[in-house]
This record gives sequence, structure tokens and C-alpha cells, in this order.
Amino acid sequence: MRYYFLGIAGTAMASVAVLLKKKGHEVWGSDAGIYPPMSDFLQEHEIPVWEGFTEEHLETPFDVVVIGNAMSRGNPEVETILNRRLPFKSLPELIREEFIRSHHNIVITGTHGKTTTTSLMAWVLEVAGLSPSFMIGGIAKNFDSSIQLGSGKYFVVEGDEYDCAFFDKRPKFVHYFPDHLIINNIEFDHADIYRDLEAIQDVFKKLLRIIPQRGMVVANADSPALLEILDPVYSRLNTFGQSPQNHWSYRIKEELPQYTVFEIREDGTSVGPEFRFPFPGEFQLQNVLAVVAVAKDLGISWDVIRDALERFQGVKRRMEYWGKFHGAEVYDDFAHHPTAIGATLAAVKKKFPDRRLIALFEPRTNTTVRRFFQQELTDALKPADVVLMTPIHRADRLPENDRLSLPQLASDLEAAGKSVSILDSYADVLGKLTDAAGEGDIVILLTNGSLGGQYQKLRDLVQ
Repeated sequence: MRYYFLGIAGTAMASVAVLLKKKGHEVWGSDAGIYPPMSDFLQEHEIPVWEGFTEEHLETPFDVVVIGNAMSRGNPEVETILNRRLPFKSLPELIREEFIRSHHNIVITGTHGKTTTTSLMAWVLEVAGLSPSFMIGGIAKNFDSSIQLGSGKYFVVEGDEYDCAFFDKRPKFVHYFPDHLIINNIEFDHADIYRDLEAIQDVFKKLLRIIPQRGMVVANADSPALLEILDPVYSRLNTFGQSPQNHWSYRIKEELPQYTVFEIREDGTSVGPEFRFPFPGEFQLQNVLAVVAVAKDLGISWDVIRDALERFQGVKRRMEYWGKFHGAEVYDDFAHHPTAIGATLAAVKKKFPDRRLIALFEPRTNTTVRRFFQQELTDALKPADVVLMTPIHRADRLPENDRLSLPQLASDLEAAGKSVSILDSYADVLGKLTDAAGEGDIVILLTNGSLGGQYQKLRDLVQ
């Protein structure tokens, strides 16, 4: 088959494009504003990418166009495809046909932690010698890839509740037919397509209806909005969380700069060996418990699980350590939601209580650019000592009344004793960060984008 990807530089789109090439298909695509890591990823796998969108691209013969969910009506290629009745599919539909039907599917969902949990789940299966296939919404550092076409029966996939495409407004995960389903948590997110939390809960309810009776749902009992939808569940159910009343829980024994030492409890009783995980924060241990629940159901030993946890390297752009910049240690984090931002900053502050924490925040996602989360973002950024804020990405997309107020955010943080700067333009990023950073500081980049082109420039300056 010849697949043409419209919007190929998205994480999921690029990942599937490479998987298809590994299966022997011919693949190429187009996009605008392509930047690392996915631009490097596509180049590494020798997948041709055209810059921009023009109907001339459609003159190259193909069998199917895969249209990404960032594409919309008005795009010249989309309009030509519709006018000519050319064959097209959404990405989740393609994933279902090419991969889902032939595998035992482990689907990881929820508002937070999907990418890390999916990466860890794939790594545990790999260490167990089960050669999984996987598709992850980021570059898993243990594999240096977001995808793998393994020889085993398991397919591990990150299941997003965002819609599939402009022509299919259902959440992506309804196409994935889980045998094992992890729901990490549920919060209000994606305010551009969901009216409220209840609307998000509703699509998860629908997902629960298609889990087979022989399958398993693994759910975070510490998430109130998730607990509300767990009756009825038609398959086996395992809960996890802090309370020993859950099927799976944990107890932290020691927190060190290099790792967290903890024990895992099954039905309140300590099981297995002592575990070490090289990432801070209790939210990370919840990700671990979700993976453990599935791994034990698949018969994986405690020794394998312990080994995999200790050697887990994380995901690029998820608290990824870069190096030093003017004496400060720099970390890069994806930062898509206030809860995730707050949990990350709090965990880092707990790990380095005596060091100054500088947060460089780019309001970019459909959640972080909205006034709806004004107070939540204020609270999320409070663990930082210094906050640098870039302009709102594509601020003109939202009416002013709906848009996050940076002056109000700055005022509220300053009232809490924080040092705050609002950058006039992205061109000020390097200069402001140079002025702010000093020996022993911790700098965290909070963005899922390119910082207006400054991201790679900063990356090149970090030693």
C-alpha cells in the first residue's frame, strides 16, 4: 500500500508512518512547522516530508490519504481530497485495521501519565522477553523510539480521548478495542472539544462498554471523577492508589536524589522485592502500579518487574534532563495541563528543596491557553521561585474573554512571593533565561512546542 500522511509531523502520525514502513508499505507525507524530535525521527527512518500544503502534493499516486486531527476544512489539500472523492482515513481507523485486529491490545488512557505509563508498560514486556509492538505519544528513551513492530502478540498503545479527525469526532481510543485497559485518571481537559468534565466521563463510559468480559480494567481509585464511572464495569476490575484498600498500593520507604525506594502491596500485603524507580513524585508511582497490575495479570515475575523499573529511562520531553546552562540544571517537560505542571514542579521542589526553581512556561495547549484554568495554572506554578512566561501561542484563536490572562497570572504569582516576567516575544527567551539562571538553579521548560523556534537554540547551548 502507498500511504500519504497529511499532517505527518504529529507524534502519533509520525510514529504510525514509521510502523507502516517497517511493515513494508510505502509512506510519505506533508506538514507545516516541523521541528524535533519528530522531524529527526522521520528523517532517521528516511520518510520523505514536504513542507506546507498544496494540492500539487496529491498528484503523486497513493492508495490512501491518512488525515491527521490537526487538519481542518479550508486546508487546500483537504478540500481537493473531498472534491475529487479521493480515498482517506483517520489515523485511529488505520491503526485499528493495520495493528489492532491482529494483537492482544493493552491501551493506556487518562488525562495524565499516558505517555510515561505506555513507555513503561512496553519496557516491562520487552524485559520479560515478550517482544511487544507499541505506539507511544513520545520517544521512549529505553527504545530511542516511539514505535516498535515486535514479534510478540501484545500491542501497547497510548489511547487519547481527543477526537480522531474533522470528519470523525469520536475519541481516538474507541477504535482500539482494549483487552487490558489502564485509566490513569480523569480530569477536565481539551476544552476546545469537551464542554465539561461530564462530557469526558461519558466517552470513558462508552469505552468501558467495549472491554471484553475476559479483559481487565485497571483504574486509579485516587481519581474521584474516574471512580464515579466504574459502575458498571463488565470485565475484571483492579484498582490502584495510595490506600491499601485498593487491589494495588504502595508505600514509600526512602526518597533519594537518584531514585525512590518503595514497596508494592497487593490487597494491603507487601509483595515482591524492594523496588527502586529513578523518577520523583508519587504520581510516577501510580503509573508504576498501573503497569504492575497488567504485568502480573500476564504472568510476569517480580524479578523482571524490579529489573525493568530500575532500568527505566523515561520519555523525551517528560522531565528529560538536558544538562547545564549558565550553571543551572535544565529539564524539559511536556506541560499540557495544570495538574501535570503542578505535580511536576512539586516533585522537583521536594527533590531539591534548597535549590532555586525556575519555570519557563509557554501557554500553548488548548487547555493552558484558556481562562477556564486561570486559577489552576496559578496554583500549578506556585512551587517555582521564578516564573518566565512566553506569549500565548496563537492567541488570536480565542476571544479575549476566553483567553488566559498573563497579567493576572503574573500578579497572582507575585502576590505569592514569586518573581515573574512576561516575555514580549519568543526572541527574548534566551536572554531572559540567561539573566535568570545561576549556579545550582533548576530550570524546567514547560512546553509541548518549539518556544517560537528558540527550543532548539537553547538545546544547542546546554552543555
